[in-house]
Amino acid sequence: MKKSKALRTFTIIAVLIIQIAFLLFIAKSHYDLNNNISIIILIGIIMSVLLGHYVLDLHEKDLELEKLSVVIWVPFGAMCCYLLNSKTGLGSVISAGAIGTLASFLPNINKRSNYFKKISPAIYCGVFVGMSSTVVSPSMAYVVTASIIAGLFLLLSKNLFTGFGGKLGTMAFMGLFIVYLIKLVS
Repeated sequence: MKKSKALRTFTIIAVLIIQIAFLLFIAKSHYDLNNNISIIILIGIIMSVLLGHYVLDLHEKDLELEKLSVVIWVPFGAMCCYLLNSKTGLGSVISAGAIGTLASFLPNINKRSNYFKKISPAIYCGVFVGMSSTVVSPSMAYVVTASIIAGLFLLLSKNLFTGFGGKLGTMAFMGLFIVYLIKLVS
């Protein structure tokens, strides 16, 4: 029980830290942080993010992990979308739409299988990683690393953020952002 609570808390705190860090990067690049009004607005945004996570009931009480056999499809979706985007010149939106559409037909292979129903969202999470710009994700290694991290967050967040849209994109963003930070530090 303590281990699952620790994993749940870690996931929630990681999402919060990444959201706040992203807001700070935006503020640093677009606003004069020496201006007192900018600092007050930034603090207000950070407080609203923290309050939203604290007040809103975004999570189920028990932590249930997604199966690893489902999560391994995240890098598959990312690689397919990235290759389609970078090698064919279709663009990220068309590539994501094509891979996502194909993934949506997977549950029809065996309509009684819960496994096939869970593969489509995992692939689509990967598609969000793979549709990032080649300027942001310059290589396949970058995309694979980001999609593995996104897959780990998807694994941990099965019962978190239930009933709210954007979970798959958020997990993909977290993977990309962490790889970006690692690249920035090294």
